Amino acid sequence: MALGVAAVRRYLFTPVSLERSRDAATILLLIGIVLVSSLAGAGFRDLATGSGQLSRTVGGFLATGFASIGISPGNASTLYLWCWWIHMITVLGFLAYLPYSKHLHLLASPFSVFFASLEPSKMPLPSEGASRFEEFTWREMFSGFACAECGRCDRVCPSFTSGYPLSPKQLIHHAKELALATEGRMGDMRPMSDESPGNGAAFLGDVVHADEIWACTTCGSCMERCPVFNEHIPLLIEMRRKLVSEGDVQPRVQEAFTSLARYGNSFGLSPRQRAKWTQGLEFKLKDARKEPVEYLWFVGDYAAYDPRVQPVTRSLARVLQQSNLDIGIVYESEQNSGNDVRRVGEEGLFETLAQKNQESLGKAHYESIVTTDPHSYHALKHEYGLKNGNGGAHVVHHTELLDVLIRTGKLGLRKPVGLTATYHDPCYLGRYNGVYDPPRRVLRALGVNLVEMPRNRSQAYCCGAGGGRIWMDDVAGIKERPAESRLREAAKLRGVDTIVVSCPKDLVMFQDALKTTGLEGKLSVKDIAEVVEEAVAA
Repeated sequence: MALGVAAVRRYLFTPVSLERSRDAATILLLIGIVLVSSLAGAGFRDLATGSGQLSRTVGGFLATGFASIGISPGNASTLYLWCWWIHMITVLGFLAYLPYSKHLHLLASPFSVFFASLEPSKMPLPSEGASRFEEFTWREMFSGFACAECGRCDRVCPSFTSGYPLSPKQLIHHAKELALATEGRMGDMRPMSDESPGNGAAFLGDVVHADEIWACTTCGSCMERCPVFNEHIPLLIEMRRKLVSEGDVQPRVQEAFTSLARYGNSFGLSPRQRAKWTQGLEFKLKDARKEPVEYLWFVGDYAAYDPRVQPVTRSLARVLQQSNLDIGIVYESEQNSGNDVRRVGEEGLFETLAQKNQESLGKAHYESIVTTDPHSYHALKHEYGLKNGNGGAHVVHHTELLDVLIRTGKLGLRKPVGLTATYHDPCYLGRYNGVYDPPRRVLRALGVNLVEMPRNRSQAYCCGAGGGRIWMDDVAGIKERPAESRLREAAKLRGVDTIVVSCPKDLVMFQDALKTTGLEGKLSVKDIAEVVEEAVAA
């Protein structure tokens, strides 16, 4: 019955994640022969031996049926031997066929799990990128053999579900084809533009297109859901590096690179304007380069420069000031953290930005670093190798800091916030770093009636800004941008009129999506710092 359902599902009502392949039909046929020969053999054996408990087992039930159609015990003995031989020959043949079939993942997946990195989205080692077999690491190629082609990665990928050309499953499948096409020519490492995975086409450009590579938001959903721990994002980043080295990037991305290299920010504005947002404050933030502070605030580009986010940045500053927290910034010495730059594939520019930030932070006097940007949070915490004294620098997100301040009583809440809201988990705060509970504790402490979206915590849906996508143009023909899909999900929740975010990019993406979805006036977007300020205001 199960095999019949599987066959009908694959060949009559085929979902997007499945393919109608001859290999799949062969696998179903072999499994069917193995199972039928085993069950039929059990029935013939019970009938031949004259078991007295025929009705208590599947074999006994079948034996009763065989007897009812006139099969004698003598004939049953012969048929049992036939079933045994058919079963054993099929099993042995299946084992021989297995390494050449789509079921190769049964052999490869344990090794994929064993060799998987436990670090949050570990980046591939710096390189000029990859487009040929020998330029990828063995681990990146091995993912193709471990893939079960289950389609879980496709179903959770914001790019794929929005209609972008990227399919994480197909990407891994193409990696497998590349490795198989290279078999037998390991001593002849000609460029893939000269010899292809099977049909004379270049791997990067003809088999895997640039539009697919640039569609990824690096949200990590594919790797989070993969049952065999395949690593899609490092494979994509290697190919992005190759495209960047060849100058094959969108004009807006190139403009961002130019601005980052010249000014240290993606807005193309003078570094002297980085702290301009502080002019709206009633107090002056300390300069951590000149006097010691407890917390050094790494503000980030969008929080500092974007006029839509600056009010939120000032709200957080007032909240931290009210809690008497010793905090400071490095003013114009701060540069973009380089997180998105690195995921776009510009490793050299990332190193430049990181080095400048490390020099600035090295001159400052602080105990911990706090940031409102999850992308900066991830880079500072995992990719900078910051040292403060004898140990690594302590890096926290502002939701973690607010949680501590509220729980320790350092931040007094004057009035509960009468708000029914839902919370959006940023990818680089949640999936990448496991920070799920602090923002929820903060909201509940404020008196917010928190309603969870169906996709929350590790299953949260991406806003679509990560991986440098915020600098890229949308492709024609997409069904719906990820931010629009996320807002519609929030709008369906009963009684919810606010979606709370904790990332500057989320705020920008959702505010834009409010206009395109027609949800203005029905749903509002607030940063968690704004909600906290409402609760602590006199």
